[in-house]
Amino acid sequence: MTSRVLINGVESTGFVPVSDSSVLRGDGCFEVIKAYSGRPFALDAHLDRLERSAKALDIAIPGREELSTWVEDVAAGCPECVVRVVVTRGSAVPGVNHDPLTVVFAHEWIKGEVPTRLLPVQAPWHTAGADWELAGAKVLSYAPNLSASRRAAAEGFDDALLTTVDGVMLEGPTFSVAWVVDGVLETPGLGLGILDSITRRVMLELAAELRVEVVQGSWPLDRLDLAQEVLAISTVREIQPVSAVGPRLFIEGSVTADLARLYYQRVY
Repeated sequence: MTSRVLINGVESTGFVPVSDSSVLRGDGCFEVIKAYSGRPFALDAHLDRLERSAKALDIAIPGREELSTWVEDVAAGCPECVVRVVVTRGSAVPGVNHDPLTVVFAHEWIKGEVPTRLLPVQAPWHTAGADWELAGAKVLSYAPNLSASRRAAAEGFDDALLTTVDGVMLEGPTFSVAWVVDGVLETPGLGLGILDSITRRVMLELAAELRVEVVQGSWPLDRLDLAQEVLAISTVREIQPVSAVGPRLFIEGSVTADLARLYYQRVY
C-alpha cells in the first residue's frame, strides 16, 4: 500500500509517462528514507546524496526546501514507512517533451527476516573502485544487483553478497556489509566503489561511541573464516544480523546487538 504520491510537488494518481527516461532508460537517481513516527530519519544526509547523484547525472532537481517539504508531507501520513524519492531526466522519446520529474511517495515498511542468509555472487558489472562519471551516485539502474538477489533466492538464501571476480567483498545488492573479527569491526572501504550508505555512516559513528575499533579496507571472501559476526546495513534493514554467508555460519554477537540498540536510540 502506498501513501500520497507527489510528482513535482503536485498530488498525483501515481502515473509516470511511458516516454519517461526512468521507464525507457533507467536514467535517473533515487533515495530511500525511513520514517519513524511520521518523521524522516537523516533527511538532510539523504538529500545531500540525492543532490550529488543528480549532479553526476546532470539532472536539474528542485531546491532543498521544496524536497524537504515534500518528503516530510508524505512521511507525516504514515507512522512507520519507507519514503522513496525518484528523480528522472524527463522524456526519452524524440518529439515528446516533458521536464524532469521528482516523484515522492511512501509505502509500508516490512521488516525482513532476522537474521538473514547471504550467498556470495560475483559482480562483474561493479566498478570495484574504478573511477568513472557516476562513481558514488545512487542511480536507478539496479537490474544486475536484483538479478544477484534472485539468484541467491533460487539457491535458498535471502539475498546476495556481491564480490569482485577476484573474490573481494563489496556490498549487498541494496545494502552495506560489515563483520567482526576478534572485537574489531571491519567493512569494505568506499574506495572500492560501494555506495556511501547513510546507515553505514551512522553505524560507524555508533561504533566510535562503543569504543569499537573500525577498519575499512579490502578483504577477500575467506576473511569471513575468521569472523564471529556479520552485519547487513541499510535504511530498510537498519542493522541486521547475518546468520550465514554461503556455507559459513554466524551468531548474532554482542557488537551487532549493541550497534542495533544504539541505532534505535539514535533514531528515537
